[in-house]
Amino acid sequence: MLILLAEYLQQYISAFAVFQYLTLRGILSVMTALLISLLIGPWVIRKLNYHQVGQSIRDDGPQTHLVKAGTPTMGGVLILLSIFISTLLWSDLSNRYVMAILFITLSFGLIGWVDDYRKVIEKNSTGLAARWKIFWQLTFALLVMTALYMSTTSQAETQLIAPFFKNFVLDLGGFYIIFGCLVIIGSSNAVNLTDGLDGLAILPTVLVGAALGAIAYLAGHIEFAAYLHMPYIAGAGELVIFCGALGGAGLGFLWFNTYPAQIFMGDVGALALGAALGLIAIITRHEIVFFIMAGIFVAETLSVIVQVSSYKLTGKRVFMMAPLHHHYELKGWPEPRIIVRFWIITVMLVLFGLATLKLR
Repeated sequence: MLILLAEYLQQYISAFAVFQYLTLRGILSVMTALLISLLIGPWVIRKLNYHQVGQSIRDDGPQTHLVKAGTPTMGGVLILLSIFISTLLWSDLSNRYVMAILFITLSFGLIGWVDDYRKVIEKNSTGLAARWKIFWQLTFALLVMTALYMSTTSQAETQLIAPFFKNFVLDLGGFYIIFGCLVIIGSSNAVNLTDGLDGLAILPTVLVGAALGAIAYLAGHIEFAAYLHMPYIAGAGELVIFCGALGGAGLGFLWFNTYPAQIFMGDVGALALGAALGLIAIITRHEIVFFIMAGIFVAETLSVIVQVSSYKLTGKRVFMMAPLHHHYELKGWPEPRIIVRFWIITVMLVLFGLATLKLR
């Protein structure tokens, strides 16, 4: 939005040309989203408290979580509001990738909002039925993936690449749509499963989002893409603005979500942010690198799959409780220790994922 104003003013004052630079707009996007989060965060918490939008705690969960009962949830609204305002202000809204990422974030946020509303306001412990949640996730993912596939301008946009292999390229063709849906839905639910401790999910989301922003910048720059042997995706660089907004909004939310949390993200935030990360990985053609960097989310999801499968097949549990962070809680690890160690692991995985860009 503001880029149009800058373009208009540029004909009178040449200094406004600086707003054409992605790096500057990316920094401004971070700062804008962070400032919005910090400024309206206390107001959102007060409103949620006033309307008694408090977290319900599972009876079969760790007993240490009982003190969290009543903590305001659905705080993902704060994150999404900050992201949307910042992205709308600083991005090129004619860019199809910007529109796609805003659509998938909003649509999955709505799914999470309905789920949270039924759990918290209507006191329905199951929330949105799993079959309907998957149905709507698949519907929205199919819409955005079909739109992207129909608007492709180069073969590189549907090719799968792998780290460590310079010349490995697999053209997905029409399977690009199905593969993309699996990545979006899997990523969305993985972040949601990880969001179980104070600040556990949001900082890894920020770190992975920042790394994907760097990849988007490189993939959208024809010279850098050629140098790093990655697909050149024209227009992908504009996703830097969204990633910057996600980082700023996430850090602002962490200010209130850090242990002991004053507010929880809820499904409205977790499902939306996870879907956004997945779609950015798809657009930039770095799904495998994304899986590496998002290793904590992957591990949390696998722990649930292994736990359920083992119990159904053998009647025995592999973990004391799933997802994985609950297992360590029941082993006696203090909550802050689990959170910080998972953060440290994410930092290492993100750095490793970025290193693969040069190792091809």
